[in-house]
Formats: sequence, C-alpha cells, structure tokens
Amino acid sequence: MLNIAILGSTGSIGTQTLEVIKHLPDCQVFGLSANSNVALLKEQINIHQPKMVVIGDQSKVKELGKCSGVSISAGNDGLCELASHPEVDLVVVALVGAAGLQPTIAALQAGKRVALANKETLVAGGHLVMEYREQLIPIDSEHSAIWQCLDGKNISEVKEIILTASGGPFLNYTGELAKVTVMQALKHPNWDMGGKITIDSATLMNKGLEVIEAHWLFGFDYDKIEVVIHPQSIIHSMVRFCDGTIIAQLGTTDMRLPIQYALTYPQIKPSIVPDLDLTKLSELTFAKPDLERFPCLKLAYQAGKIGGTLPTVMNAANEIAVELFMQEKISFTAIPQLIEMVMEEHQPIFNPTLNEILEIDISAREAAMKVANQLKGRMK
Repeated sequence: MLNIAILGSTGSIGTQTLEVIKHLPDCQVFGLSANSNVALLKEQINIHQPKMVVIGDQSKVKELGKCSGVSISAGNDGLCELASHPEVDLVVVALVGAAGLQPTIAALQAGKRVALANKETLVAGGHLVMEYREQLIPIDSEHSAIWQCLDGKNISEVKEIILTASGGPFLNYTGELAKVTVMQALKHPNWDMGGKITIDSATLMNKGLEVIEAHWLFGFDYDKIEVVIHPQSIIHSMVRFCDGTIIAQLGTTDMRLPIQYALTYPQIKPSIVPDLDLTKLSELTFAKPDLERFPCLKLAYQAGKIGGTLPTVMNAANEIAVELFMQEKISFTAIPQLIEMVMEEHQPIFNPTLNEILEIDISAREAAMKVANQLKGRMK
C-alpha cells in the first residue's frame, strides 16, 4: 500500500489527486495539508481518514478543532514534518508559489518520491532540488508529456523539446489588454485551475515558469526549449529528435491523467478520465507566441538564461503582481511592467543556498510592493 501525503489538498490539483486515489486500490492518504480552507479540509478528513493534517495558516488551528485519530500541526514546520514523515512513501506537492520549496526539499532529503505540481519550486531552487532528480516525477501536463515522450530514449539524440500553450483567454482578444478585468482573465478556455495559475496562463508567465522547470527537469539549454501556441490543448507537449521526427503526447484535457501517471509510475493503469475520441477533433493548430503582447514569457527566458537568483526574484515579483491584479489594484498589463522593474534592480547570486533563496524571495516581494506603491495610479 502506497502512503501518500498531499501538500495543498484543497486546491485544484489536490482535490483531483484525491479523486484519483479513490480509484487506485493500492494507494491511501496518509496526510493532508491546506492553507486556510478549513471547511473543505474537514470534509476531506472525514472521507479519507488521514493520520496527519497540516494547516498552513496557524490562526486556523482552533477552527479546525480536534479530529479523532488525527495529528494536527501548522505552518511551514508542519508541512516539512509531514513531507518527511517516516510512514510517507510519496509526497504530492500541490502548493501554490514558492511556498513549495522547503517542504519539497525536506521530502527529498528524507528519501521520499515527490510528484511535483509546483513549478515555482524548480524556478526558485532548481539546482538544489535536482540533486535528487531520481526521486522526482512531474505532474504538470506539459512536463508529464515530455517525460513520457523521452521514456527509453537517448537524450543526446534530442534536438529540442516543445512545450505547448493554449494561449489563454486573450489569445485572439482584439481589445485593450490594459482594460481587461479579473473575471475575464480567470476564464481559461480549456483548463479548470486555481486563480493564480489561471492568471499566469493569461499572461503566459505560466509557460515561462514551465520553460525554466523543463530546463531543470530534463537538462536542456534554453535554446533547445521551444514554446508553441496550441489552442486545442490536445497535444500536451512534444520532442523533436535529431532526424527531424517528432514524438507527441496527446490526451484528454484533464489533469487527472498526469496526476495518475505520477502516482503509478512506472506502471500505467486504467483511468477514470474518458478516452480522447480522435474522430471528434476538427483541427490541431499551432502558432508562435506573441512576446510583445505577452512579455512575461520573454522575461522568464531572460531570467532562466541569466540564472542564479534572478528566477527567484522574477517568480516572487510575479506572485505579488498577480495578487495585486486579482485585488484590482493594478492592470493586467502592469503585471509584466512590475516584474521587469524588480528584475532590473536585482544583482543575481549564483549557486545560492536555501537560506539565501528564502531571503531573496522575501526581499523581492518587498521590492515588488515598493514598486507598486511608487507607481500607484500609473500601472492601471
């Protein structure tokens, strides 16, 4: 029986992971964590009967109350304790943002297998995480696709990897991007995701983060990682080999597929997801991303190529910018403006320690708030 801990169980990936586990008889939930959604966490505790629960927001511990037979802890220390618990076999990291870095490293150092759905962990601390590459398997649909396309292949024969992007809700938008609303940005055409990742998809920052993630996971230089717009989201990513042939992974637009692949790897088991009906596909189209309209992708390539702590700073500034946009304090087009300004002020540190990364993450967030306050009224 595989004991699984889910960090971020009340989010989109976490809830879908629990759906998958219900249909895998050799998997069981050992531990759950949520940041502040106590109501849903209580429901999950009643259904899945975990032995350990962590609430990220320490002020919510009393609200969670006592649960029979369940050990309850709080905060980052609790997350790291759950991630490294001796009885845990596999840790699903579905936390949002850079908060996933420390518990991921704690799990890896404890010898756990990690199913990673938190791309910011590799963006901020890729060189630290990849010391344990044999214990990692990606959940992101694009990286799961690349993983499957490369299975059994000689890496030296690969010419490039191709990450597909839907283009988000504004791919064919003809109005002013500066005037789009939060509700418009949250209407992703293909995927049902959490708020932060949906906004990242709208700006193409999500794809930029995935480029950096792919660099670390698969060891390719940035000039061998291409992004193409594929609005149908049927091909989840591709690999082009040195002879020009391309292997692509196709599937239903449903995150439960890559989640299950990560949980059962190297085995492939029947899924609760409906099969993809190829006869119902009218077209598969591709286009180059527009880096002028969506400069976040360009900023991510820039941060990745320079390296060091610049991706950490870019990610932290992006998290603040997205939060401010969702609070309607800055415009959609102000997101890349703010990120670029914070990046320009940073002098990267190369081969940083975990403590240096954490300190820079905090200082970058402070810098982003400072920039936003200075430009208040000019970033709408």
